Amino acid sequence: MNHQHASATPTAAPDPYFPNSGDHRYRVHRYELALDYRPGPNRLGGTARLSAVAETALPEFALDLAEFRIGRVLVDGKAARYTHRAGKLRIRPVRALPAGAAFTVEVHYTGNPRPVRSPWGGLGWEELTDGALVASQPVGAPSWFPCNDRPADKATYQIAVTTPSAYTVVVGGRLLARTTRASSTTWVYEQSAPTSTYLVTVSIGQYRPVVLAERPAVRQTGYVPARLAPDFAVDFGRQPEMTAFFEEVFGPYPFGEYAVVVADEELDVPVEAQGVATFGTNHLGGGWERERLIAHELAHQWFGNSVSIADWSHIWLNEGFAKYAEWLWSERAGGPAAAVHAAAAHGLLSGLSQDLRLDDPGRKLMFDDRLYQRGGLTVHALRVALGDVPFFQMLKDWATINRHGVVTTADFRTHAARYRDHSLDALLTAWLDRPDLPPLPRG
Repeated sequence: MNHQHASATPTAAPDPYFPNSGDHRYRVHRYELALDYRPGPNRLGGTARLSAVAETALPEFALDLAEFRIGRVLVDGKAARYTHRAGKLRIRPVRALPAGAAFTVEVHYTGNPRPVRSPWGGLGWEELTDGALVASQPVGAPSWFPCNDRPADKATYQIAVTTPSAYTVVVGGRLLARTTRASSTTWVYEQSAPTSTYLVTVSIGQYRPVVLAERPAVRQTGYVPARLAPDFAVDFGRQPEMTAFFEEVFGPYPFGEYAVVVADEELDVPVEAQGVATFGTNHLGGGWERERLIAHELAHQWFGNSVSIADWSHIWLNEGFAKYAEWLWSERAGGPAAAVHAAAAHGLLSGLSQDLRLDDPGRKLMFDDRLYQRGGLTVHALRVALGDVPFFQMLKDWATINRHGVVTTADFRTHAARYRDHSLDALLTAWLDRPDLPPLPRG
């Protein structure tokens, strides 16, 4: 597989929207987390071992971690000095790390995890009535583990969670082992695909597994409260068909499996993570509004999770493509064509203020519904301009060439331009760079 964009995209700069998140002077290539969680008192004890590489000489470096008590910090097995305040664990190894050096960091920590405060409410580890879930987008990962919290710094993960045996633990990746000792069970998962910190999730609850699809297709399992299992099997019954369609248009599913958790609570919106999506009880019940959410979260496995953004200014590449995937599924499943959805989105946007720039919406508007709708419209405008055959080739190539990589809007402009004889500059400038809404694209 061609990974050229993974290294070609410059990512060694602070995120423009979250300049205090992450440390661009090193890269993590693996996290090994051993966690013990007690749902009643909401107590988390953890050991995190990070394997990383210094990009420059490092007399000190920082990890993002919320207000836990630190037991000890080791760098390459030796005790290191550190300070921990305002969500930053600043570490000074015994000797400065030279540029290019591979090193390990081990952090032992305990506390009561709670969401990180943000303009969008609490992010990250959330205690439920009975259990917990993680929803970190964009900067909630430090609520439960020490990390380099930048979307471009993708790593593999092994996550072991020990919790009372009544609970099921769901983590993105392959379940390697499940071991019960006395009244506790340890679940060990391996996520071997490169994963952004915000896309790592844990769900802990009294769930029943519902198998939606077995191999040779993508293995798809639901984890739901027992009373909701029959409803879930109906409402998510078409997800395997949806996956097969998305593989047809976007290329092979990028991960080994796909899990869907229905938490026993109402959630504002479903949450995508790598290889997992989490829904609330309010997302069951059928109908297009709920089916489009199933399509949207599934499409993120390609757009956002496998093909990841270099920083948050490029978020339309995640949301616009997932929105367009909803419209493509509608078209395939016998509902309204994508052009009908595009016309409805255009009508909606034309009545709203025109102050959003898709290629750099700003932190305040990065989750604005207009970004989703306009993103979908931009993809549709390209379809109209290119024609179906080149468009679908462009779409599939984007997802497969950049599989497990990191991209920017500039990368996408360059990519799309290869599928048309004459320039797409005017079209892309109008849709991406200018806040005014262009006319509805008509094929």
